[in-house]
Amino acid sequence: MKSGHMKHQQPLKSERGSEQATAVEHDSGDGRTSRHVPRRSDVSGARNFTQEEQWAYGLGWFGIGLGLAEMTAPRRLARIIGAPPGHEGLIRTMGLREITSGMAIVIQRKPTTAIWSRVAGDVLDFALLSAALTSRRSDRGRLVAATASVAGAMVMDLIVAQQLSRAVETRNGTTPITAALIIDRPRGELYSRWRDLSNLPQFMKHLVRIEVTDDRLSHWVAKGPAGSTVEWDAEITEDRSNECIAWRSVDGSEVDHAGSVRFESAPGGRGTMVTVKLQYRPPLGTVGSAVAAWFGEDPSQTVKMDLRRFKQVMETGEVITTDGQPAGRPESTSWKYDRAVRR
Repeated sequence: MKSGHMKHQQPLKSERGSEQATAVEHDSGDGRTSRHVPRRSDVSGARNFTQEEQWAYGLGWFGIGLGLAEMTAPRRLARIIGAPPGHEGLIRTMGLREITSGMAIVIQRKPTTAIWSRVAGDVLDFALLSAALTSRRSDRGRLVAATASVAGAMVMDLIVAQQLSRAVETRNGTTPITAALIIDRPRGELYSRWRDLSNLPQFMKHLVRIEVTDDRLSHWVAKGPAGSTVEWDAEITEDRSNECIAWRSVDGSEVDHAGSVRFESAPGGRGTMVTVKLQYRPPLGTVGSAVAAWFGEDPSQTVKMDLRRFKQVMETGEVITTDGQPAGRPESTSWKYDRAVRR
């Protein structure tokens, strides 16, 4: 009987590129191998922040401090900025927004989406102060200075938000996101379900709908921030029956997106190994922040969850929601499987 032993693999570069961790595989002696990658905290004891993140967290704490001042001393602050009397309630509301936005920035590991929400708040504050300038009861000189200060803060927030979005684009646009899972269904059944691209929103939560134009072209609609949507056209670039499907956005689309899915027989007749690869390079600005929001803080985890939902759809006929209730049961492509599920 072989004794267990450890073997070291090639060092893996961390997300920031400044730290390294060594992957370790453990052979238990019965043919099973487990792989362990030490967490970032195991290697360095602390996480390194990028310059953009340091600026973002600084702006977050600044917003919290300003919000506390607006909440606790609105009348005094109104006199300082030259606002007309009777606006204390509005200033308190602005303070609450500052605190909420600041807290959202400082508690998140990647504050890209939160800093964009701060930019939106700056635009609202600028509009309110500009409107106050029309009041004869305001101190115009002080109010102009306050409006200029808000404009400066808005520019700073915008620069940091764009830098963070650029970092997300660089990090996520150069390396495909890959996820694989064994699904206990035949290759042909899985291929048929995926080949009809209009089925993808059933398990890809960031998609609203896909309209299939013809055998090659389709129109994709995805969720954006604040209830908005982002749309683009895509084309099938590879299609091998029961084996592989690949697609990419057409030239000139706002979102540079590509993906593929492969279906391979799993060892021991245990179903089908489904491997998904996605790659996207969003532009900067509103569309870029929307794409970052779709994929969340950890794009690879989002793709894995989408693939798990696909497994649920194909194996049980439904997606189980977080509250334990079905999210809708699509009809199975196999009537025999449908009958088995109903039992």
